[in-house]
Amino acid sequence: MNKIVTTITMVLLLAVATSCSSVQVAADYDKNANFNTYKTFAFFKTGIDKAEISDLDKRRILRAIESELMAKGFTKSENPDLLVSIFTKSRDKVNVYNNAYGYGPYGYGWGWSPYYWNSGYNSVSTSTEGTLYVDLIDANKKELVWQGMGVGYLSQRMDKKEERIKEFVAKIMEKYPPGAQK
Repeated sequence: MNKIVTTITMVLLLAVATSCSSVQVAADYDKNANFNTYKTFAFFKTGIDKAEISDLDKRRILRAIESELMAKGFTKSENPDLLVSIFTKSRDKVNVYNNAYGYGPYGYGWGWSPYYWNSGYNSVSTSTEGTLYVDLIDANKKELVWQGMGVGYLSQRMDKKEERIKEFVAKIMEKYPPGAQK
């Protein structure tokens, strides 16, 4: 019975730890830039090509950014005010959960049973933490004027990937323009 309770507890902890849907966001910007003058955008292909993710994910990210900018009143243009670029990073995190009470395969508490000495066991899981940077570059000056960053856990499930990317981008773009956060 204790084995079942411990296993269920470990599974629930693992589910909570890996299903965190929040995205941590931050933004930085050029305090001398006049963000009211920017009305049009285009994607900066040179920068986007350097992002080390699949072409499918790039397209998902770019569609999400385009949608967010258009919702803010921007239009896509051949002669843009802003160039949009992206950069991504990811890292695998290893999570170790330690069961110090010794409820193992044969034990029944504090690591002792007549049949088996059990000093506890560890449960190990991995998850991928991703970082997405969205750069807005003044097209005339060729200078970075705004950078948004989002950090969170990535979904490897294809049915959740697009939804997660939209969430990342929406949270990041909430920070644009500077001073207009909700």
